[in-house]
Amino acid sequence: MNTKTGTVRIIAGHWKRHRLVIPNVPGLRPTPDRVRETLFNWLGHGVRGMRCLDLFAGTGALGFEAASRGAAQVVLVERHKTAVRDLETGARILADREIRHGITPGVMPKIKIIHSDALRYLEGPARHFDMVFLDPPFESGLLEIVCHLLNDGRWLDKTTGIYLETRRSSPPPVLPVGWEITHSAVAGEVRYALAQGCG
Repeated sequence: MNTKTGTVRIIAGHWKRHRLVIPNVPGLRPTPDRVRETLFNWLGHGVRGMRCLDLFAGTGALGFEAASRGAAQVVLVERHKTAVRDLETGARILADREIRHGITPGVMPKIKIIHSDALRYLEGPARHFDMVFLDPPFESGLLEIVCHLLNDGRWLDKTTGIYLETRRSSPPPVLPVGWEITHSAVAGEVRYALAQGCG
């Protein structure tokens, strides 16, 4: 049985044009190229050196893009076993590519892949992230829940950026008090925004 539905490319950075597998997982929809390009334009060079959390990793398109552009550490959380296997394979391929190109150990961003449900992950010990990517399945109802868990669990501070992705036709999510939307746009059926947390 074919368990793949295509590929999505890394847009820029060390791994520009590398393609990531899209596993056949219910509700998985990679963030479109156009949306990712806009998001990382908003972030500019600020992603370099950041500690990033991709909480609904899926293909890893957002997390691997951040790593490609110089993030210091990226944690990819994904609950589907098939998707986790593809994330691990993708990370190994990129690591081998770095070795073949003679990259000094330690230059490659540190990528950690965690097989876990997002809510279960947030029940664990809190750690600070500079950037959090949130693009849960549209019908899951999880976006508001995880925003409040992140805020209440002290995963963020006033400088943390939070990427939010929803269906265009859905009402805007109710965000924690003190969060500020700094950028927003729409593309196709997607509404997306960059917020700053209160922590």
